Order: sequence, then structure tokens, then C-alpha cells
Amino acid sequence: MESKYWNLISKAYDGFNARDIDSTFSVMDADVHWPKAFEGGHVVGKDEVRAYWLRQWSEVNPRVNPVSVTERPDGKVEVLVDQLVKSLDGAVLFDGKTKHVYTFIDGVIHRMDIEA
Repeated sequence: MESKYWNLISKAYDGFNARDIDSTFSVMDADVHWPKAFEGGHVVGKDEVRAYWLRQWSEVNPRVNPVSVTERPDGKVEVLVDQLVKSLDGAVLFDGKTKHVYTFIDGVIHRMDIEA
């Protein structure tokens, strides 16, 4: 059975992969908490997320595609993703699966965490 979050999650990843920040933000809370994947910690709020992504995209070229969405008993939503990260000159830095775990508030993404 497809998760009720599939369309929302797909819109977020499609926007991210297209570098369409505003489309991705349309499914996020104003005070979204977003992980700094290669640095640790989180940025908070859309302005900080925008700055983080723009800096990230100036250093690497990530592409992330959802494979499955699972609603956990605690209310969080686990998204298994195929993640391909290349350097700006095309060298593959990472190619594999990763788990992204989301917390939703009022039907939008409030927090995302990365699990090993």
C-alpha cells in the first residue's frame, strides 16, 4: 500500500533534484529542521536551509530519489532513498541507499534526520 505521504515526499525530492528550492519549500514548515549531511548538526528555518543547499550545490552535485516510504509506529516517516553524490567534475563520491526520517507537523515536513 502506498503511503499517504508519497506525493508530498516525491514533490520534495523532485524539487531538490531540479534545484527548485521554492517547490521543495512548499511542503516544509517555516521552522523546518534540516540536517547538514556532510557537516553534522541541523540548520533551522527556510532561509538557513536555502543558504545550506546553495553552498552544498556549489561543492557537490547530489541527486536523491525516494524508493519507499514507511510510516513508523512513533509517527515518523522513513524514506529509503537512492543517493548519488558526485563532485562538480563528475567523480562519484557516494552511490548507495540512505534512510531519511521525517517528522511532520500539520501535514508538512518539520524535521528531517539521516540514519545509517
